Amino acid sequence: MEPGTKLGHYEILAALGAGGRSSVRLGRCYSLAALLLAILITASCTGLDPGPSPLNAELPLHLEDHLDAATIVGSDIPPDVPATVEWRFDEPPPEWKVAVSPDPSWHPLEATHTEDTLRLSLTEATRRVFPWGRSVYGGVYIDLPDWQREDWAYVLVQARTSAKNPSVAVQFNLREEAGPTLFEQFPFRFFGEFADMVNDGTVQTYRLRADWSGGTWQGPWRQLGLTFAASEPAGIDLLSVRVIPKEANYAAASAGVQTETRNRAYRRALYIHAPGRVDYRVQVPEAGRLDVGLGVLRDDAPVTFRITAAPAGGQAESLLEETYADKERWDDRSVDLSHLAGRTVTLQLEAEAERAGTVALWAAPTVSGSRTTDRPNIVFYVIDGAAADLMSVYGYNRRTTPYLERLAAEGAVFEHAYSNSSWTKPSTASFMTSLQHSVLGGYKTQSDPLPDQAMTMAQHLHRAHYQTAVFVANPNAGTLSNLQRGVDLLREDWVEFSYLGGENHAESSRFLHEAFCKWREAYPAEPYWVHFQTTDVHQPWRPVAPFAGLYVGLDVGQRVNEWRQQLDAASGGGQWWTRFDNTDISRIEFYDGARGLYDEGMAHNDYQIGRLVERLKAAGEWERTLFIVVADHSHGAAGLPQLDPPAPPWSGPNFSSWITRIPMIVVWPERIAPGQRFSEPVSMIDMLPTILDLAGLPMPEVMQGQSLAPLLRGEEGFQPRPVIFDEFNVDWDTGELRGSIELIDGRWGASLEINPSPEDEEQPAEARRAAPLLLYDLWNDPYCLNSLHAEHPDLVEKYTALLEAQWGAHQALAQQFTQGGEIPLTPEQLRALRALGYIQ
Repeated sequence: MEPGTKLGHYEILAALGAGGRSSVRLGRCYSLAALLLAILITASCTGLDPGPSPLNAELPLHLEDHLDAATIVGSDIPPDVPATVEWRFDEPPPEWKVAVSPDPSWHPLEATHTEDTLRLSLTEATRRVFPWGRSVYGGVYIDLPDWQREDWAYVLVQARTSAKNPSVAVQFNLREEAGPTLFEQFPFRFFGEFADMVNDGTVQTYRLRADWSGGTWQGPWRQLGLTFAASEPAGIDLLSVRVIPKEANYAAASAGVQTETRNRAYRRALYIHAPGRVDYRVQVPEAGRLDVGLGVLRDDAPVTFRITAAPAGGQAESLLEETYADKERWDDRSVDLSHLAGRTVTLQLEAEAERAGTVALWAAPTVSGSRTTDRPNIVFYVIDGAAADLMSVYGYNRRTTPYLERLAAEGAVFEHAYSNSSWTKPSTASFMTSLQHSVLGGYKTQSDPLPDQAMTMAQHLHRAHYQTAVFVANPNAGTLSNLQRGVDLLREDWVEFSYLGGENHAESSRFLHEAFCKWREAYPAEPYWVHFQTTDVHQPWRPVAPFAGLYVGLDVGQRVNEWRQQLDAASGGGQWWTRFDNTDISRIEFYDGARGLYDEGMAHNDYQIGRLVERLKAAGEWERTLFIVVADHSHGAAGLPQLDPPAPPWSGPNFSSWITRIPMIVVWPERIAPGQRFSEPVSMIDMLPTILDLAGLPMPEVMQGQSLAPLLRGEEGFQPRPVIFDEFNVDWDTGELRGSIELIDGRWGASLEINPSPEDEEQPAEARRAAPLLLYDLWNDPYCLNSLHAEHPDLVEKYTALLEAQWGAHQALAQQFTQGGEIPLTPEQLRALRALGYIQ
């Protein structure tokens, strides 16, 4: 026997031999029972392992998190997995060619190799009239060695452009001769996915599917094509193209866990290679069940999924057997384990397929039973862009939130709550981690991910055996920030639920609530944590019946959105004030109309929250649910109130009420006293520690917020402190962070500019900051229209020193977090970003 070998009970008995005969010398006083007892005592003292303990499922048990406790049988990695293929354009790429239509009237684009890119020039000569409008258009391609398209998952295109309304598409196989229809004149026979492009001149990576095409596919894959379009002549720089095989992401291990997406649903999935099996020893709880989603990579390689339960010493029982082959969707299944309650069984998740090495996906396999914990369900409800100033629960003169008024009476309201940044991406990253934006690395591109070292709210709750789900209508609150980590299910698009009545983001709350209900039907265990982030009040404003027309005429809504498009196209840089000056649009009429549309969207979202709470009550879940309503920022896009004299051109600090003052309402029946209102300034960065504290869970090792639970429970321990605001962009040339760090300290608000941009000096004097530190009297100037830095030099000195020290602390803390590379943008993400006005 090798040193260090561990023996289980059966191995020890085998060593004793039949009838207790063994080469081990034993005293005569030992009976067989005493001998076994002595061996068990010896094993516990000497480290001999009696076998792994079964996994406990009294709280929801995420099987994918326990691969280290599983036994893997088979699941061999196939030896013939294709490698990723990449073409880079920092050297001349002679194999890439310009695509030419078989119709000679189509003019091809021009391709020129620069120092590090393939420059594609779309000129006026390339303009064509398409059913969707007039566009400049052209493409390039490369010959392939007769690939099979089903072997490949994605084409990753790295490019940059400043074109107007640009797009990119993947195309397949050259067309040999033109036909009579328009589509038979395109250079390629088959159309693939297309995506809008970010046109701010930054380098972005676009992820387009390689296994989907319009039309009936025939034959091998002979050419890979890329086509580009824009509304005006422009250049597009192509930096690289990569083609990713389907099995490449699974070739590192025989079994593993990663986030997978099907039909816009991102799910944590356990993968194995068929034929293969993963065995778990599990103690089945009362009312036990196993909930799981089935998924595959290919339509041409069906997988037979089997689930078997084998009690110790008992007969193995088949619980599920199904052959599945839909690569586009997850199929949820629930397996009844209640007849095995109290027993320890080996749950076997098995996959077979004719094609050896075929990947099988088990999405969020979860064993659960009857509720056994006092921990609350948590509904973390974020209304994207909700302004406390425009909610009747906070005293607004329009009745925009009647339901939240009733809800607030059941719990606690924070009168002076703030987001820590002015828009969704930096704000959401901060409140999900309780870390300021600069600590997380600042903003560089639309697809910056959170650093891996920063634990999110979902990860904390998932680790505590919560079922976790995210339903958001803004990709900046989801995968574009890598916030799918620790999430059993994430949906970040309202379009999937268009069969319910439409695709308008202004009714996202209805669609996201329906998605939540479907998830609860498939995964009914408790406790659960769910993050909603709706866009009902997000620009552009398109309120829906019966709320459309509630505050402004329907014609006003149409006119405001037309004006908004004109302002987007108008010259004047980033300052909307100068854009008004360059059009004949009335600033007063525009913002009066915008405010009415915003209020109608708020009324709709309020109504839908009421319906959601009624569903929770009907399901018997309300009494054990912690329900929190907040926002990621305020209503800046809907403008300041009409003031006389008008507001100055500079938009003001982030702590201005119209930019970051948000709702914060917390309800937990019988745990948080009703009717409470708190005047202490607090912020969204306090949400993570507050939720963990209320749920009785450990605090993060690193956090910058503080728990509000002592206030909510009427206990001592809360220490009022200044609210910090932090928002920074990364300078592409120097890597420096540029932006402002700010605070609210009682009556005073102070904003300190860090690393001013040289471009600021080119702005008109009236649009520049008046001083490095601006000071505001929030009691008398809540919209921060007039800085008092000249009148209070002592306060300027005080807050400059305080904010410089705070900035130094943020820089030091940032050393613990390393931002990863950009996340490839998908067509769905880009479409949502365009619909919400983030890209033009």
